[in-house]
Amino acid sequence: MEIKYINLDKTESFKKLKQAEKPDIKELLAPDRIKSDKTHCGGGLELYYGAKELDSKILIIMQELSDEIQAVDKYREILAGKIMNRGENRMVMHHYTRGDFGVVKSEKADEVKDHYLRQKERFFSFADKVHSGEIKGSTGKFFDTVVQIGIGGSDLGPRALYLALKGYMTSEGRTPFLKGEFISNVDPDDAVEVCSRIDPETTLFILVSKSGTTQETLTNREIVLKTASERAPEADLSKHMIAVTSETSPLAESDDFLDSFYIDDFIGGRYSSTSAVGGVILSLAFGNDVFQRFLDGAHETDMNSLEENILKNGPLLSALISIYERNVSGYPVTAILPYSQALSRFPAHLQQLIMESNGKSVN
Repeated sequence: MEIKYINLDKTESFKKLKQAEKPDIKELLAPDRIKSDKTHCGGGLELYYGAKELDSKILIIMQELSDEIQAVDKYREILAGKIMNRGENRMVMHHYTRGDFGVVKSEKADEVKDHYLRQKERFFSFADKVHSGEIKGSTGKFFDTVVQIGIGGSDLGPRALYLALKGYMTSEGRTPFLKGEFISNVDPDDAVEVCSRIDPETTLFILVSKSGTTQETLTNREIVLKTASERAPEADLSKHMIAVTSETSPLAESDDFLDSFYIDDFIGGRYSSTSAVGGVILSLAFGNDVFQRFLDGAHETDMNSLEENILKNGPLLSALISIYERNVSGYPVTAILPYSQALSRFPAHLQQLIMESNGKSVN
């Protein structure tokens, strides 16, 4: 099938969507409809769309729009390892940190998928050794705290997931293996404040920078090293710090780190939570089984996104609703309202996902 790229405002179905009569929300807000109009998203999640300004006519045109722009076909192209990041001439491969899709991939895409699997096996093994005490701090004490030093996508997604999974562990009556902390603010008070409530002798630090040259992250690392060494001068902090970086960065295989785990240019920072960027700290904090269950749920959502029928494809329907509300209804704001304290950091993570994905200069 030939893949075509058409600007949204040039598609016939988008013109129909703009011309369609908008339904009266007052008539739509019926209890039965709000309860029944839902679709599967994967991972046990469902999308309820019954309180949206959508009637059957609008949904039919949305399906036409999805078909006209070949949304699912283009998603299959991503899965096959085609160059879909046109700005940087790169594949988009973050979904392969979560599972395989049974599609024919390019040789390079297969290599990348295998690389992600090897890295997961490596940081799973590392987490097991920390939990068992095979890997301890330099003064012989068990690690009880893990601190992630990063910025942007190296902080927002992993931090949101840490708090959410911590809430899940609590509800299950389980105790995390390690307590998690995060340092991202360029204000040195952030790093100093985190260091004031940890014991450097029992703390493992994760430095996250794909390039290995992120100035804010390296500055925070120096603050941590200075503060921690003052509090625990007998500790060898190179045995308390690991790196998540690219294999070509200056941090890779440095003697300043206990170990290094690798990411690559095919995963954007905002999509990196299921890679080593999120996987190392989440596996250390909660165990490999919890992180694997999270990956399995994410993979279910990835697979659900292959469904052609938008009423059976929660991610695609959500995207189409977003287009409709912004580009047809003209709503300037999206509200993300978490009703659980455990999800308190998701708005910041989702803001980055949305703004960096849709904030490009395109027609």
